[in-house]
Amino acid sequence: MAETADNVVPPSSAQLAAARKFVKAHGKPSRAVVENIGRVGARVVLVGADGALGDVVVPSVATGEALIEAVEDLEAASWDAETVQATKIGPEHRRKMAGR
Repeated sequence: MAETADNVVPPSSAQLAAARKFVKAHGKPSRAVVENIGRVGARVVLVGADGALGDVVVPSVATGEALIEAVEDLEAASWDAETVQATKIGPEHRRKMAGR
């Protein structure tokens, strides 16, 4: 990916498509929290209006922020009480997170 003048790598078409697909499948508005994950880049954690969780990994926090701006009905959020309470983690997701 080419960097822009501000050193922001724009989100790829695949990253944009994944976020748009998530919003379409899990309701509007959806929320997005950008988390720095070190050298790998950043993880954009998606929380659907229905409480579903998803994510998109991008090269940097700035790219994650650009992704949120580019996707209609995706709102920037933080892990505040409102966002945490909006998540609905079911038994299948809990087993997956536990490595089972």
